[in-house]
Amino acid sequence: MVRSQRWKGAAFTVPFQLGFVFLYLIPIGYAVYQSLYRAHSSGLGLGGSTDEFSGLANYRQGLTDSAFLDSVFRVLVFACVQIPVMLLISLLLALFLDALTSRAAGRFRVLLLVPYMIPGVVAAIVWINLYSPDVGPLTPLGKAFGLTWNFFAPSMVWPSIGNLLTWHGIGYNMVIIYSALQGVPRELFEAARLDGASERRIALSIKVPFVRGALVLTGMLSIIQMLQIFNEPALFRNVTPQTVSDSFTPIMVIYNQAFNAGNYHYAAALSVLLALVLGVASFLFYRLTSKEAD
Repeated sequence: MVRSQRWKGAAFTVPFQLGFVFLYLIPIGYAVYQSLYRAHSSGLGLGGSTDEFSGLANYRQGLTDSAFLDSVFRVLVFACVQIPVMLLISLLLALFLDALTSRAAGRFRVLLLVPYMIPGVVAAIVWINLYSPDVGPLTPLGKAFGLTWNFFAPSMVWPSIGNLLTWHGIGYNMVIIYSALQGVPRELFEAARLDGASERRIALSIKVPFVRGALVLTGMLSIIQMLQIFNEPALFRNVTPQTVSDSFTPIMVIYNQAFNAGNYHYAAALSVLLALVLGVASFLFYRLTSKEAD
């Protein structure tokens, strides 16, 4: 009977296991397989091409590809600025909601989640129109205060994208952090208040340490999402191609190699390399934050 119950319980995981195998493991395995080959054209290239086994040649090319390496470095530097800012705002909003009554917190929580409910492409289009000097309200507003700014200039394109990503992601991260705050024993707050602790001291000494795990989780998810950023820079490229190149982010480099250059095998190798970078970055972030927690 115990064995039967175990099999019945395991049966509930079958849909997830099938989806994981067919949507993750098989595509990853196929990408690794494709990355080990190169297309070879005979003669002047007017005939058909054949796939020849090249081993790790595509990976060696990717590790010396300046466009790909620069795009990875560019996004990593941007992530070191944007992710802490976004998580800090999400933490402050979560602390604000935790200080409210449950009814008021529920209303504000729904309001703060509205940006996350908007699809990323739609949000990018909305903000591009807000940034536009022709139809957007931000340029005339700046002129009213004596400020002249161009949100599509080389020095402003990353802050413009960062503002968009922060606006779109704070609600999701705030909900995760706020959920962790709800698990903090309320008795600790009462004991701290009896000892004369202020609300600021309670937040810094009790609430923030208790949500460290939630901050690590949201940080890892943000790193993974950041290194795969594509929609926002691609839409910005349509507006300002002289600022946002086709190798602005790693995914844009891979997309260009696969669909513009037709070099699918090399694009597969770059995808595997990017997956390794994601894994290493997430692992290092987890180890560093875990040591701080200890």
